[in-house]
Amino acid sequence: MDQDYEQFIKNIKSKTGIDLSLYKEAQMKRRLTSLYEKRGFSNFTEFYSGLNKQRELYYEFLDRMTINVSEFYRNYKRWEVLEEKILPSLLERNSNLKVWSAACSTGEEPYTIAMILSKLMPMSKVKVLATDIDDNVIARAKLGLYPERSLNEVPDDMKKKYLKKEGTNYKVSDEIMKTVTFKKQNLLSDPFDSQFDLIVCRNVLIYFTEEAKEVLYSKFSGALKRQGVFFVGSTEQIFNAERFDLSSVDTFFYQKR
Repeated sequence: MDQDYEQFIKNIKSKTGIDLSLYKEAQMKRRLTSLYEKRGFSNFTEFYSGLNKQRELYYEFLDRMTINVSEFYRNYKRWEVLEEKILPSLLERNSNLKVWSAACSTGEEPYTIAMILSKLMPMSKVKVLATDIDDNVIARAKLGLYPERSLNEVPDDMKKKYLKKEGTNYKVSDEIMKTVTFKKQNLLSDPFDSQFDLIVCRNVLIYFTEEAKEVLYSKFSGALKRQGVFFVGSTEQIFNAERFDLSSVDTFFYQKR
């Protein structure tokens, strides 16, 4: 690793608590280099100094680093399985579900979970914890404003009920927004809460090294209730799930044994 990037990693860690060395180096470096070149810097040292002076650039950096490709009901068929199979069986055991959307990005995922839960239980009982490492995406999630392209897979009835057109964007209804609590969290270094019925963490783990994934699977498993369910993204099958006390209950759904 070159010294310029190594120093940048140290500086970012002390500024934000984010440890860039846990991400795949070539991928992350390429992504950040293209950003700083586009913004007129010629190395990581200059770039870091720019980040401290320009708030907009700092937000853009956080955005680029956290790979925000998010939309409501992403991979729709999986959400159908959640609604028709997974949640009804969880609700049979417990009418107050404890639900966590981990690495929630700009909020589309936790709001999707809340919309689905609203069909299965009274709105007053719907509660979703949503966490992410990036203050900027959390701030954006709390605004609840989304471009039309984020809504491609939203069923019409949900769109009518919970999303209102505002200019070229759509705004999530207050009743859905009230059910979600956003918090900042670093998955690798911060402790997890426990006794969750459902944990959703999709399309995030692919960016971690194999060692980091092992740590996270153990932590997620430890945070689940017995028979709680862990829902992962469509490129993230867990091989040897039983090592983490999990067994597959459907494609991309794992149950704590």
